[in-house]
Amino acid sequence: MKKLSLVLLSGLFAAPAFAQDEPNVIYKEKTEIDFEAVDIEGQLKKPQGQLLLERARADFNPMIDLREDFNLEMTQSVNDIK
Repeated sequence: MKKLSLVLLSGLFAAPAFAQDEPNVIYKEKTEIDFEAVDIEGQLKKPQGQLLLERARADFNPMIDLREDFNLEMTQSVNDIK
């Protein structure tokens, strides 16, 4: 009997939670905010001085040696054709 009364009592307290409906919220299609009537006062803050640093160019060792001429290879290719 105690178990039955406990189940009924807990059901009574839980019933109002199920009875609540979700609120029906309707939003406007478009929201406009007018800032023309608002005056904003303040002070402009900026750095006192300017710091300019010129970046040094990176100096890399070339991985590819650029050759000026291919005379030796040209001579060899002519000899291979003969």
